[in-house]
Amino acid sequence: MNARAQSYRYVGPADLRALVRPGGEGRCIRSAADVNDWASALDPAELAEPCTFVVDAAGVLRVAPRRSEHVVCAGGGTVLSAGELSFRDESGQWVVAEVSNQSTGYCPDVSSWPAVAGALDSAGIKHPSGFTHEVVFRRCLACGQLNIVREEDFVCVFCDEELPREWNVDGAGHDFHRA
Repeated sequence: MNARAQSYRYVGPADLRALVRPGGEGRCIRSAADVNDWASALDPAELAEPCTFVVDAAGVLRVAPRRSEHVVCAGGGTVLSAGELSFRDESGQWVVAEVSNQSTGYCPDVSSWPAVAGALDSAGIKHPSGFTHEVVFRRCLACGQLNIVREEDFVCVFCDEELPREWNVDGAGHDFHRA
């Protein structure tokens, strides 16, 4: 994996960060057998929907049921990517059917895909060639609000100011004004 991969710190609500407990992190997936073990403990309805995932700072995929918070799945730490993914059984082997970077707690850029692919490749799990659903996150420099950019419309939905073209969600180096 690229040692220069960007890491993302948690930028979501403090009350969700407060849910982090030692030992409460998502299940580490280092092999297809790990997916089998994790999936066998789930209710079939949980397995039928996407799960929460993070790629932790060490490049390991961690998964948790969908209604889990990304920050809890990550144990409160920084991540290389985060989102939701769906597993499916394909001829007796687990594969990733769909994967997104949809995490409003970490708001990873679409450029975080190589970290996801690397974690899945290391675990020997087949996957798509990129995010099947990309979410573009930007923070408005004028009002400080987090935006999801849709249809390449880089305009803040809160104050109508233009949004940056480059990822800027965590605010490092920016003095966001609060309206």
